[in-house]
Formats: sequence, structure tokens, C-alpha cells
Amino acid sequence: MVTETKGAKIGRFTVSGEPRAVRDRIEGLEHVLERLVVLPGINRPVGLDVVLDFVPVVGPTVAAGLGAYLAWEARNLGMSKWQLSRMAGNIGVDWLLGMIPFVGAVPDFFFRSNTRNLRMIKRHLDRHHPETMTIEGKADEL
Repeated sequence: MVTETKGAKIGRFTVSGEPRAVRDRIEGLEHVLERLVVLPGINRPVGLDVVLDFVPVVGPTVAAGLGAYLAWEARNLGMSKWQLSRMAGNIGVDWLLGMIPFVGAVPDFFFRSNTRNLRMIKRHLDRHHPETMTIEGKADEL
């Protein structure tokens, strides 16, 4: 018995286009890019995006490419051109700030473009695919 799968074929792998799978992928990527570890003393999360800013030119470009993946997923979800252009603007500002050698990590520490873009995608998913909604909260409160 052959079953049909929804999604794009990338090499041997099928990337699911299901809204729940998309939400899981983008939340995971945003976590790696913006909140991978918490800095002791100031209790602020940082991720790969800030770390990549310490590698001149290549680092911010790689981080922008990873951020563009979020926008690509948003495009596949059918988000409006206005929302996609706002997301591209967030990625562009993040890239420009990161291009300042070494000092660029400081503004990137505060301007979290991937978190902003994730929020926009979540609002779209909550509005158009309510079955993907999750209750946000801390695990120790449960």
C-alpha cells in the first residue's frame, strides 16, 4: 500500500507542509538562533545569531540565510506580501547591524529579528490554523 505525503521532496527526505510540523520547525530554529543558552549573571538568552556576528561578513550572512528560511516557511503558509516584506525588513536590519565588525553583536543582542518573525508567523497560524495553537508557559508552573 502506497501512501501519499504532503510536502516538498528534498533529496531523500520529504519536508512536511502540515501547519503543525511547520510550527515545530520554525520554533526550533528560532530557539537555536535566539535562545540557545542563557548568559549567567544577566539571565539573558543568546543564540547562534549573536555568536555568528563575531565572524565578520560571513557570520551575519549565514545568520540572515537561516532567518530567511523562516520567511520561506511563512511564504509557504500563504502569508501576505506585506507580512513577508516586514519579515524581510527585519532580516535586513539584523544583517546590516551584524555587518559592523564585532560591535554588531551588541545591537543584535537586543534586536531579535527571528523572534519578531516567529511572532508574526504564530499569529498567522493561530488565525488560519487554530488546531496548531499551543499553551505557552513555564514547565515548572505545571
